[in-house]
Amino acid sequence: MDKPLVTFILSVDTEEEWDWSGPFPNDNFSVQNVHEIPAFQLFCQELGIKPTYLVDYAVANNKQSAGILNSLNKNECEFGAHLHPWANPPFFDDTNEFSSHVINLPIEHVEAKLKALLAIIEQKLHCKPSSFRTGRWGINGEVLALIKKYNISTDSSVYPLYHHNYFSCENAPSHAYWPSYDNTNQKSEQRDILEMPVTCGFNRTNYNFSQKLHKISASSPLNKLRIIGFLWHSLLLRKLYLSPELCSANDMKRLVDTCFKRGEHTFHMYLHSSSLLEQVTGLNNELNARENICQRIGEVIKHIQTYAEVEFLTLSEAHEKLKKNN
Repeated sequence: MDKPLVTFILSVDTEEEWDWSGPFPNDNFSVQNVHEIPAFQLFCQELGIKPTYLVDYAVANNKQSAGILNSLNKNECEFGAHLHPWANPPFFDDTNEFSSHVINLPIEHVEAKLKALLAIIEQKLHCKPSSFRTGRWGINGEVLALIKKYNISTDSSVYPLYHHNYFSCENAPSHAYWPSYDNTNQKSEQRDILEMPVTCGFNRTNYNFSQKLHKISASSPLNKLRIIGFLWHSLLLRKLYLSPELCSANDMKRLVDTCFKRGEHTFHMYLHSSSLLEQVTGLNNELNARENICQRIGEVIKHIQTYAEVEFLTLSEAHEKLKKNN
């Protein structure tokens, strides 16, 4: 029997590193993690993966990190745009939790920052991004219309099943869709901007029920009973992410299996470039960070290939493919 054809996308938030438990940096950005990208890119090329590096201002504006990115084979990757309000001029105020989210900023501030970001990427990386992700996730109709104005055709700011004080992606589709400007969690008839969510889910196929159970179990006072821990260790319910900085290879393979059972044909893996460097963010404190991340990615790709033929695409290439098929 012929194997089905699936699409695999890898997006990398390519950004400065700092301790995520501390304040947001506004200057003197450290971008040492970018030194790990050439080796990471070579690993990806060996597997056939074509990463999309969503580059923020701090990285593009640094002569050394921009030089490193320019040394990559641009036929084997893509440079998109990643807007970090705290690292992206012009600056209007000190960054706090509220203002660190793009969707909370006045749209004229977002536009000024986006123009500066696209200009520095074009100047230093010699390309015009057609893919985009907000810093810290989340998108709304105003920002969607803004990136359309600047000829960005693929957004990847939706984090399925994620709920935050300032936005929610809980009801967004788990697969690529054309979002509504009125409600970016809903599909629409527009064909200007494609939303390409990252792959998240559970080890159970009914995501709606699983999400409700997960939220109830995590809520107070039930969280004191450690129900989430019981569900996790017993494998009755695990919330999983196709991200080698958040999940083990085995858990990502569990998520892949669930996706196949749900009939999904696109796998969108994601990570932060800072996770290629150990002990800088508080998220990934293991030694040999890049090597371990690469090993987990390799195991997942091998697992997918036991079930399907895999087409490795950048975000923009996936957009073009889906647009032709729709």
